[in-house]
Amino acid sequence: MRDDLAGGTEAWLDKLHETQEKDEKNRERHGEGHPGKKLPAKRKSNPD
Repeated sequence: MRDDLAGGTEAWLDKLHETQEKDEKNRERHGEGHPGKKLPAKRKSNPD
């Protein structure tokens, strides 16, 4: 029984850490409330 709990907890922690990493990358990408730090919405422009 105890092994089952440990495995579930480890899996949950792995998912939590993954989510936290993704959140941090998203915050960097979106400028954390600073519009000047945001990446441009359009990366390529058409010369047409």
